[in-house]
Amino acid sequence: MPRLLRLVVISGIALATVLVVIAGTVIFVVRHSFPTYDGSIDLNGLDGDVNVVRDANGIPQIYADTPADLFAAQGYVAAQDRFFEMDFRRHVTAGRLSELFGKDALETDKFVRTLGWRRVAEQELPLLNPSTREYLDDYARGVNAYLSKHSGSGLSLEYGILSLQPGGPKNYTPEPWTAADSLSWLKAMAWDLGGNLDEEITRTKLLAAFPARNIESLYPQYPYDRNQPIMSSGSIGTDGKFTTAPVSPELRRGMLTQDLLKSLDSVQSVAKGLPELLGQGDGVGSNSWVVSGDHTTTGKPLLANDPHLGATMPGIWTQVGLHCNSVGKACPFDVSGFSFSGLPGVVIGHNNAISWGFTNLDPDVQDLYLERIDGNNVLYNNKWRAMATREETFKVAGEDKPVKITVRETRHGPLISDVGEDERKVGEQAAAQAKYPTAYGVALQWTALNPGKTADALFAINTAQNWTEFRAAAQQFQVPSQNLVYADTDGHIGYQSPGLIPIRATGRGDWPVPGWDPKYYWKGYIPFDALPTEFDPPGGIIVTANQAVVPNTYTYYLTNTWDYGYRSQQILDRIKSAGKLDANAMASIQLDTKNKAAEMLVPYLLRISIDDAFEKQGQDTLRNWDFTQPPDSAAAAYFNVVWRNLLALTFHDQLPEGTWPDGGSRWFEVIHTLLGQPNSGWWDNIGTPQKESRDDILREALVNARTEITQKMAREPVNWQWGKLHKLTLTNQTLGKSGIGLVEKIFNRGPYQLGGGTSIVDATAWDASEGYDVTATPSMRMVVDLSDFDQSRWVNLTGVSGHAFSSNYTDQTKLWVKGETLQWAYTKGAVEATRKHSLTFTKPDR
Repeated sequence: MPRLLRLVVISGIALATVLVVIAGTVIFVVRHSFPTYDGSIDLNGLDGDVNVVRDANGIPQIYADTPADLFAAQGYVAAQDRFFEMDFRRHVTAGRLSELFGKDALETDKFVRTLGWRRVAEQELPLLNPSTREYLDDYARGVNAYLSKHSGSGLSLEYGILSLQPGGPKNYTPEPWTAADSLSWLKAMAWDLGGNLDEEITRTKLLAAFPARNIESLYPQYPYDRNQPIMSSGSIGTDGKFTTAPVSPELRRGMLTQDLLKSLDSVQSVAKGLPELLGQGDGVGSNSWVVSGDHTTTGKPLLANDPHLGATMPGIWTQVGLHCNSVGKACPFDVSGFSFSGLPGVVIGHNNAISWGFTNLDPDVQDLYLERIDGNNVLYNNKWRAMATREETFKVAGEDKPVKITVRETRHGPLISDVGEDERKVGEQAAAQAKYPTAYGVALQWTALNPGKTADALFAINTAQNWTEFRAAAQQFQVPSQNLVYADTDGHIGYQSPGLIPIRATGRGDWPVPGWDPKYYWKGYIPFDALPTEFDPPGGIIVTANQAVVPNTYTYYLTNTWDYGYRSQQILDRIKSAGKLDANAMASIQLDTKNKAAEMLVPYLLRISIDDAFEKQGQDTLRNWDFTQPPDSAAAAYFNVVWRNLLALTFHDQLPEGTWPDGGSRWFEVIHTLLGQPNSGWWDNIGTPQKESRDDILREALVNARTEITQKMAREPVNWQWGKLHKLTLTNQTLGKSGIGLVEKIFNRGPYQLGGGTSIVDATAWDASEGYDVTATPSMRMVVDLSDFDQSRWVNLTGVSGHAFSSNYTDQTKLWVKGETLQWAYTKGAVEATRKHSLTFTKPDR
C-alpha cells in the first residue's frame, strides 16, 4: 500500500506538472499574439512621429502630421487588433475561404468568384482620386509593417489552432495587404445591404404554388396612413412621373419549371450562406435620426445611429480617431467614429464640423434574368451572341489538386446558375422540358458589379465641413444605396439618399424576367439631383429606420420592399413627446422595446374565450401589459411564443418550407390586414376537414403557446422572462462553429439574455421560423452632440480587440447589454484625460 500510494502521488505530481505545462503553453500562445499598446515602434516611410493614445477600452486615437503617416498608423493599429478578421474577410471577398477551411467552403467560394467581387475592386483602383489611392496604399503599408514583425500564432491565436485542424492550412503565411483587399470589403457590405435577390427567388417559388394575387397579399403596400415616410411631402425630380410596364402573369408562369425552381433553390441556399459569413442576419435594418436645436437642451443638433447587423465575434465595427496635428489643406483629417477593420478612414461618426449616420435605403438594385443559352452563346434581341468567359482556380486546404470552374457572363451579369455543375445541368434539363429549344440559366444584374468610386466618397465625407461639401461627397457614393443623415455645428440638419438605382422600362425587379428581350434591359440610373434630399425641414426632425423614403408622388421607382415603418414611427412618436432632448434622452430612445405588433394583436387575443384555468393564465399575462419587452417581462415572453405559433398555424400548412414567416415588419402588416378578414383562406388549416377562421387560429395559438412556454420555462407565469428565451451568443465567424467544444469556448461569448425583438427600436431580431435566439442586433450605438463633441456617447457590440482573452475582447458587451454607453472623448484634452496607453511610431533611422 505505501508503494502504491507513492506511485499515485508521483503520478499525480506528474499529471499536475503536465497540466501546468499545458496551461502555461496555452497562456503563452494566447498572450503571444497580444499587441503592444505602449512604448515606441519603428515604422518605415514616416514623415514624423505618430502618437497613438488608447483609453481603458483600447480605443485608439491617432495623431500625425501628414495623411500618409496617419493612415499607415491606422493600418498598423488595425492589424494589431484585428488582423485575423481582416485576413478572413479578404478570403471571403476574394472567394478563397477554402484555402483556409477546406472543401466545406468551396461552394461559397465559387459563388463569390462567380460574382467577381475582387475583380470589380481591382477595376475600381484606377478610377479613384490619386489621394484616395495613396490613403489605401499607406494603410496597406502599415498593415504590412505589422506582418513583417509577426507571424503564426504571434499574429492571432486562430492561426495556431487552424494549423492543428485536420485538413487545415499548413505553414500558412498571410500575403501582404493591398489596396484591393480594403476595397473588396465594400463589395461585401454592398451584398449585405444591396438588394432583393432572395425575395425575388422566393416570389418565384411561391408563384409555382399560388395565384399572383395570393402572393401579393403577403407583400402588402406600405401603410402611409399609419407610418410616416422619411420625407412626408413633396415630389423630387423634374421629368414627371416615371412609370414602368408590368411583367405579364403569362410570361412569369411560362418560364416556370420544377427544374428551374431546383436551380433557384440551389442559388438561394448558397447565397444565404454569405450573409452569415459577412455579419448579416434576419431582421437586419438600422435606426438613425437627427433633431435640430429646436428640440434639444443646448440649442444645437443631436444625431443618433445604431446599424442592425448580424451578431459576430468580434463585432463588425471597430472604433478609431484620426487626427492631423495641424488641420488644414495639407492634412485635413480630424475625424472619429466607427470603421471596418481592413478599411482606412471612418465610415460613421463625426469630424470637427459635421456628423453623419447611415441606414439602409434598400432599393431594388438586383435583378434576375432568365437567359436562353446555346453552348457559350446567349440570345438577345433575336441574335445569338458570345458570352464572356473566364476560368477560376481554387486551392483547397487538404486537397492535392486545385478545382477549376468556368464563369460565363451575359450583358446582364454573371450566370449564377452555373455555380455548380449540378445547377448548370438543371438549366439544360429544364430547357428540354420547356418550349425553348436551348438551355437556360439565371444571370444576376447588380449595381455593385459596376466599378465605382465609393471609396472617394468615404474620405470626402470624413473631411466635409458643411452641407454642400457633404452632398458633393455623397454623389460619389454608389453602392450600397443608403439613407444618410447629417448635422453640423452651425445648427443645420439634412438627409440625402445616394447611390446607383436603376430605371426600368418594364418590370419592377419583383420577378425574374426574360434576358433575351431588350425591353427588360436597364435604361440607366436615377440622376443624383433627382434622389430624395432634405435640408433643415420645418419640423426639425428627420427619422430613418428603413421605412419608405418618399410618398407615392415621388417621380421614380425606388423599391417596394421597405421596412413597414413600425420602428420609425415609434422613434418619431418618442421624439415628439420627449420635450427638450439631450444625449442621454436620445440614447434612451435607442433602447425602446415597445412591440407594435403586440399593440395591434393583443386586443384580438383578449377577446378570445378560454375556459380552462391553466390555459387562461397565459392570456391573463397580456392584460394591462404596456407592450414593452424588457428581458424580465413575462408578458413579452408569452406574447412572442403566441406570435410564433400564430404565424406557424396560419402559414406553414400552405407555404413551402424556406418561405415561412420570419416574423418581421412585413408579417406585422400581413397580420394587420388579415385581422380584418376573419374568414380569409389564409386562416384555414388545409390539413383539417373543417374550415378554420381567425378566432379558431388565435385560440389555438394561445393554447399552444401556454403549453410551449411551460415546457421551455416554468408552469407559473411569474417565472416567465423574455430574456430566458431570447438569448444572444456572440459566435466567432470561423472557429466559433468548429464543432470542437473547447475551441468554441475559447472564441465565443454568451449567452446573454436580451430584451427588444424584431422590428422593435431595440432591434434584437429573431427568426420566427427557427426559434427565439437573437440573429441580429444593434451592432453599435452612437449619439453625437453637436454642441460639444466630448459629450457624445458610443458603444460597440464587442470590443476593439479581436484577440480572445484580451481585456478589450468583450469589455463593451457588458455595457451594451445593459444599454449603457461610453464617453466619446474627441478633443485632445478629453483624449488625454482618458489615456491609459501611449504608443509612438518613429522613423527607423532616428
